Amino acid sequence: WNFPLLMLIWKMAPALCCGNTLVIKPAEQTPLTSLYMGSLTKEAGFPPGVVNIVPGYGPTAGAAISHHPNIDKVAFTGSTEVIMAAISDFYHD
Repeated sequence: WNFPLLMLIWKMAPALCCGNTLVIKPAEQTPLTSLYMGSLTKEAGFPPGVVNIVPGYGPTAGAAISHHPNIDKVAFTGSTEVIMAAISDFYHD
């Protein structure tokens, strides 16, 4: 389903290379890939708080993350219908 490891790496690698921290909300269907990658970053010695994995349902967990005042950028992978709803939500806040 959507190549979960590839989707994760495409977003993680550039962010980490530029010195950013991450909050990742994996797809509900494939959270274990992201959770395992989170454990690997801990094992590799990344400081706490650099890579944060927040599994959950998109309309609740995803919305909370994307509307949080400390989140500066959101990268999204999903259907056009869902992203249009998220964008509409974002601009109405």
